Amino acid sequence: MKILVTGGAGFIGSHLVDRLIQEGHEVTVVDNLSTGKRRNLNRRARFYKLDIQSWRLERVFRNERPALVMHLAAQMDVRRSVEDPVFDARVNILGTLNVLEQSVRHGVRKIVFSSSGGAIYGEQYLFPAPETHPTQPLSPYGISKLSGEHYLAYYQRISGIRYVSLRYANVYGPRQDPEGEAGVVAIFIQKMLSSEQPIINGNGRQTRDFVYVDDVVEANLAAMAQEVQGTYNVGTGVETSINDLFRMLVELTKASCKEVHGPAKKGEQARSVIDSGRIRQELGWEPRVELPEGLRRTVDYFREKLG
Repeated sequence: MKILVTGGAGFIGSHLVDRLIQEGHEVTVVDNLSTGKRRNLNRRARFYKLDIQSWRLERVFRNERPALVMHLAAQMDVRRSVEDPVFDARVNILGTLNVLEQSVRHGVRKIVFSSSGGAIYGEQYLFPAPETHPTQPLSPYGISKLSGEHYLAYYQRISGIRYVSLRYANVYGPRQDPEGEAGVVAIFIQKMLSSEQPIINGNGRQTRDFVYVDDVVEANLAAMAQEVQGTYNVGTGVETSINDLFRMLVELTKASCKEVHGPAKKGEQARSVIDSGRIRQELGWEPRVELPEGLRRTVDYFREKLG
């Protein structure tokens, strides 16, 4: 199948591209390399260095004629969205609209959209949160991702294009950028291996649902089936506090750093954990990599990268 992956040089996108090519698909990548890296690109994928907001995206669709679009390109930093909500909206709303417009115009059969289970629900009252949980995002990032889901449903109604929205929990793993993508696992590991002091935001009792990148890739593959449509959470259903994560990583890295706390960050939830029962039941997906093993793999990756 001919598949276009936006954000295919990024953390999750590059793992997905590798897996799609392994499965025998013909893959085209669109990425502006603002946070994605050339070293992440699979040599067997066709690559366009391009922003998803650009009018030139039309040429990519016209030349490549993808049957399916995996839309991962995004501004994904919650804190940056709070600091600059206009930039966040340009990328995540207007950029997504451009992808949807070109998809409809050029006969794409289906879009798989990377959304956010962590940011969309806001402060939860059900733990873990199912897809039916009210959506009350606390950050512009969560608002923009929820807007993307609404636009997907709109385009489905007016054009018939099929879609799946995957609401990821907190994804971690090899290739995550501790600078550009603000993943706490990557930030902590790099600082610990570099003998620097990580700072825990707030009291550290805030919880997250950490899901390994390989499991997220498998969820995307499961969503490709033609008959599948709708919204699915992709997480483990297990809460882990930032304090506990810090202690696990100290043990894995053998770091000598202390547990130092800083001010809490705006727009961050106190507890976040999602229920993936629907995707388990309907698509047969389930997370296979437990947190201790996933963290070990990620530490090994950063240790090798840092030499």
